[in-house]
Amino acid sequence: MILVTGATGTIGSEVVRLLAERGEPVRALTREPARAGVPYGVEVVRGDFGDPASLERAAAGATALFLLSAPGPSVSLHDRAMLAAARAAGVGRVVKVSAIGTGEADQAAVGSWHLPGEEAVRASGMAWTLLRPSSFASNALVWARPVRTGEPVPNMTGTGAVGVVDPRDVAAVAVEALVSAGHDGHAYTLTGPESLSVPEQTARLGRVLGRAVGTVDVPPDVARAQLLGSGMDASFVEVVIDGNAFIRSGRSAVLTGEVEGVLGRPPRAFETWVYDHRDAFST
Repeated sequence: MILVTGATGTIGSEVVRLLAERGEPVRALTREPARAGVPYGVEVVRGDFGDPASLERAAAGATALFLLSAPGPSVSLHDRAMLAAARAAGVGRVVKVSAIGTGEADQAAVGSWHLPGEEAVRASGMAWTLLRPSSFASNALVWARPVRTGEPVPNMTGTGAVGVVDPRDVAAVAVEALVSAGHDGHAYTLTGPESLSVPEQTARLGRVLGRAVGTVDVPPDVARAQLLGSGMDASFVEVVIDGNAFIRSGRSAVLTGEVEGVLGRPPRAFETWVYDHRDAFST
C-alpha cells in the first residue's frame, strides 16, 4: 500500500493516477475525502498534518509514503509529523518532494522550508529518495487571466531563466522511486530540457496560441506591494521576492539529465505542457 499525501494537488493527483494505472494499491490522503475525485479503486482517507491521530490512521498498513505538502513555512512541521506516523506504522520507503538547490550554500530562501524535512527523511530509518524539482510548467497558469484578456504577463524575474519542468515528469519520477529500490538514497534535481526566462516562456505560449503574448516588468518593490495587497502572509512574500531575485541573478538556470536518467526518455518541453493545457489560456 502506497500512501500519497497532497493527493489532490498538481503532483499528488498525477502520482495517484499513475500508480493506479500500474495496479499498485494506493491510499490518497486529503482533508476533504468527498472532493478527492480519485481513480476507481483508490482508497481515500481523511488526514490533516495538524492532527497526528489522523496521520497514524492513514499510515497504518502502508509500505511506502509519497511526502508532499503545500509550500510555506510549515513544510518542515508537516514533514516531521507525517514521518513520525509513518515510522510508527512501519512504513519502509519515503519519497519527498523538496525544491531545487535545497542544502546548497547559496540556496534560495525556499530551501530553508525544505531542508529540515530532508534531514528528517535521511534520519528516518526508511529507504528514501529526495526530489528537487525546478520551477513547474504549471506555474504559468497564473498568467491565464491576462493572456485570455490580452494583457501583458507580469515578469518579476527579468531575463533570468529556469529549467522549467513538467509536473507530470516529476510525478513519473516519484512513481519509479516509490515502486523500485533502485532509487533509494538518491537526491534528484529535476528540470526540463531547456532553461527559459519569462519572455521565452510567453513566446512559446504565443506560438501555441497563434498570437503574441507580451510581458511587463514588475520591479521587486512593486511586486512586494502587490503580493502583500493580495493578502499573502508577509513571511511568504519575502520568500517569493527572494526566489525572484535568485532567478533574476541567473543562479536558477540549471539543467540536469536526471528525469531522463530515471524515466529513460527526455523530459517534456515547456511547449508540450502549454499545448496540452492551451484551453486554460483561450477565451
